[in-house]
Amino acid sequence: MSFDPSSLVYNDQGLIPAIAQAESGEVMMMAWMNAEAVEKTLATARVTYWSRSRQAFWIKGESSGHTQALIDFRVDCDRDCLLMIVRQEGPACHTNRRSCFYTSVQDGVEVELMAPEISD
Repeated sequence: MSFDPSSLVYNDQGLIPAIAQAESGEVMMMAWMNAEAVEKTLATARVTYWSRSRQAFWIKGESSGHTQALIDFRVDCDRDCLLMIVRQEGPACHTNRRSCFYTSVQDGVEVELMAPEISD
């Protein structure tokens, strides 16, 4: 059965949340995709998101070099969320951390779990 991006459940803005997970299982980030970003990702194996602030496509790593190569594209049971298993090169977060999920709330206190990576 061939995959049809229109079979996904998009929100009122035509977007669907997409979670990027490294091959190791580490959750890297969450961003948004529209149907065309889904198609581009599947066609190129370069993860492509939709930037809500810029109203434009955003190929992860195009300017930073911190690319995400698509390993596996998964759809959840309700078809309203995506999971991208990716080969992450460099940090995934715009703060230069490996993951966007670097803040933990422990006993009501925020704890930073990782420092930004130092670039050469």
